[in-house]
Amino acid sequence: MNRRPVFLMSVLAFGFAFFYVPILSMIVFSFNNARLATVWGGFSTKWYAKLFSNDQVLEAAWLSVRIALTSATVATILGTMAGIALARFKRFRGRTFFSGLVTAPLIMPEVITGISTLIFFILISNLLEAAFGWKTQRGFTTITIAHITFSLTFVTAIIQSRLRDADIAVEEAAMDLGSRPWQVMKDITLPIISPAILSGWLLAFTISLDDVVITSFTTGPGSTTLPILIWSKVKLGVTPDINALATITVCVVGLGVIIAGVVLSRAERRRDLDAQMAYRANE
Repeated sequence: MNRRPVFLMSVLAFGFAFFYVPILSMIVFSFNNARLATVWGGFSTKWYAKLFSNDQVLEAAWLSVRIALTSATVATILGTMAGIALARFKRFRGRTFFSGLVTAPLIMPEVITGISTLIFFILISNLLEAAFGWKTQRGFTTITIAHITFSLTFVTAIIQSRLRDADIAVEEAAMDLGSRPWQVMKDITLPIISPAILSGWLLAFTISLDDVVITSFTTGPGSTTLPILIWSKVKLGVTPDINALATITVCVVGLGVIIAGVVLSRAERRRDLDAQMAYRANE
């Protein structure tokens, strides 16, 4: 009778070990005193001190954060609107074509997306230079646009799936009681999908923060993001400062996930409490 739970627990433990043991080993070796990342030379925090005094790393990290914040916010706004349109408006002209455009980046290889985006930016740059004499370079703007294009598809999928599970009768009841469509959207729809919106923003932020392939095609001189910097350093060999940098990134992302989990949990408990109070009031 106990064979199945033991087998399931063993598979679960193996899965967690497969995912998290490499990360834990990286964190441990980030405190290595030796210059070789794979040889333990004693505990030390000198690599963190060197990391925070490295202007190149700090500039790359700040650029990555700015790009991730901007692209995640814009992608969440556009993805939310697209998700609502696909979930609530069942029939409109061009719906199939619009749905295909939104979901195409999900199955498109990142290399193809990066090449196509690069060609697009080159064409736009040539047109601006020919028409107005404006000389443009790839950098913050081009990377942000590329990340928005790629990550809004994930936000759209999350919002659309959440609205499909939501009870549309609540929105219809609000409209029957005299609420205008914008009031229903503000008072009913957006509060219902607020956890999905937050989840979509976090996913878009994470995708933008650690993207290498698309960024490598759309970046330019003087616009090195943190993942690109890490990738260029790893080519010369993994060193403890790279482990320290990756450890900080893992901690920042993990802290964001924990905060989002707490916020979503509190919001869920608040909605359950409001539903219970409304049910008791109706009784």
